Amino acid sequence: MQRFFDVFFSGLAIVVLAPLMLPIMLILRLTGEGEIFYRQTRVGQGGEHFALLKFATMLKDSPNIGPGEITLKEDPRILPLGKFLRKTKLNELPQLINILKGDLSVVGPRPQVPNTFAQYPEAAKQDIGRVRPGLSGVGSIVFRDEERYLDNQEDPHTFYREVIIPYKAELERWYVRNQSLRVYFEVILLTIWVILFPSSRMPWRVWKDLPEPPEALRGAS
Repeated sequence: MQRFFDVFFSGLAIVVLAPLMLPIMLILRLTGEGEIFYRQTRVGQGGEHFALLKFATMLKDSPNIGPGEITLKEDPRILPLGKFLRKTKLNELPQLINILKGDLSVVGPRPQVPNTFAQYPEAAKQDIGRVRPGLSGVGSIVFRDEERYLDNQEDPHTFYREVIIPYKAELERWYVRNQSLRVYFEVILLTIWVILFPSSRMPWRVWKDLPEPPEALRGAS
């Protein structure tokens, strides 16, 4: 049933959002480095790799510049239009195509790049690999503005590896344990809610047993 809603929502969204996506594509072609889409290898269901689509928001060679695969709050690699697209999450819209293809669901654990996924605890990798990754999910909602947690960290890579990854893994495992159509629609509604109200603790009000962030993340936020 979830796959039915995935195809229905993604197909409808592409049609409805075409008047927004087409001007973005034109502007990207005429500005920055002229790239429209960014394709990045991510880990999908069963550990299979796929090409995740996004609107291009950063310099082409970004993974090999500066902090590499993590993005900081005021990252100089972000293109002028890219900052707006990332803030509003419009850069994620091309992933509607990934959903139609079956690479993604509308809701699921956020797919990670192979190097990052390899750092997840083994039990978490096995649990997360059981389900189709998502455009949004519990981890995406909680880490809706991930860059702010890395801001002012002396060693953002170590902080990401030792603090963010373990907590994000627990959030995604929570989703796998509680996966249902009810949670599917709750995630969709909460995704919209936290975009409008970024500081809201609504996820913990809706999901009473959702893991609380560790002290290091509360202090970093």
